[in-house]
Amino acid sequence: MNETPLFRSMVAIGDSFTEGMCDQLLPDGHYRGWADRVAERLAAELADAGAGSEFRYANLAVRGKLIGQIADEQGDAAVALDGELVTLAGGLNDVMRPGCDLAHVERTLGALAERLGARARRLVLFSSVDPSRRMRGSARIMPQILRLRRFVGELGERDNVTVVDLFHVPAFDDPRMWAEDRLHFSAEGHRRVAEAVLQALGLPAAFDWREPLPPAPGVSRAVRLRADLRWLRIHVWPWVLRRLTGRSSGDGRPAKRPALDRFPA
Repeated sequence: MNETPLFRSMVAIGDSFTEGMCDQLLPDGHYRGWADRVAERLAAELADAGAGSEFRYANLAVRGKLIGQIADEQGDAAVALDGELVTLAGGLNDVMRPGCDLAHVERTLGALAERLGARARRLVLFSSVDPSRRMRGSARIMPQILRLRRFVGELGERDNVTVVDLFHVPAFDDPRMWAEDRLHFSAEGHRRVAEAVLQALGLPAAFDWREPLPPAPGVSRAVRLRADLRWLRIHVWPWVLRRLTGRSSGDGRPAKRPALDRFPA
């Protein structure tokens, strides 16, 4: 693109990835997240251009949501908000569950993208990072992840759809890109995803989001073992218990920004 694109509004929907889990906590108790970071940059670009309007931003994403829940609980609201820029990420929570019906995931994701793209000036979708080098046991879900990535790529062939492809980026193999739970991005991970989105939209690069971090100090086997045991106790077992009892971390949780309000306030 020859000129920096200006957006006057942004609506983000999805699960914990878009909610911003494990980024820094804001004074209101919500996580910041990559979507907030993108909105901050877009608001600044609009102000610098003297466009004469205020940037508005809504984030309907809620942690733990499956793609059907995203479509049912956030889809109508997102369409009604009529944002110029809409971001949609979902399906990985489905893929991580045994017995995932990927055909259902594709149908639901495709129909939702169709609805959102029909109204938005620009729809942003995502291909997830490659977990195969980072997560033990990820071989079970790799066929579904690769299939979903291909499907999202096909959706990205439409004129007003942009796919942010995080898959072939070795920097995301670094544990420092991830929070203690090893499922959600750290603040540095969210910073990188935000920059990836902004560059995909055609904004000037602020830094190279693909560049590896400097080498980390070595960690002893004993320290790694203690970290693994803590991870199992604090994060894995509660996740398993929720699956067994049919509960979700997002049950009863409202969206952090349900209205398309001025941003920053």
